[in-house]
Amino acid sequence: SGLEMLLAGPPERALVLVAESNGEVVGMVTVQTLISTAEGGRVGLVEDLVVDGRFRSQGTGRRLLEEVIAWAGKAGLTRIQLLADQANASALRFSHHAGWSRTGMICIRKLLRP
Repeated sequence: SGLEMLLAGPPERALVLVAESNGEVVGMVTVQTLISTAEGGRVGLVEDLVVDGRFRSQGTGRRLLEEVIAWAGKAGLTRIQLLADQANASALRFSHHAGWSRTGMICIRKLLRP
């Protein structure tokens, strides 16, 4: 799986964090590093930020992102970006309230396998 690939890779390339409550995983975040030729340095891409619905609005997602920001700062990253589906209103509200800002960038992709 993709998660196994992240965990097996070099630690400076990616970070996977989980949030637990009473021994139960209630949230997770992954961030991967990329090279930005425009910025001339390493940047981070948060592709997964998931919090169990029972634990939303309790600071779990915010704490996970704070840990990502701390890790990125120590790793010398110059920017972090977060992917969110434009139809996911709660994720967009959350990221705005957490201090993240929308950009004019549009994600365009091409699937290579069906």
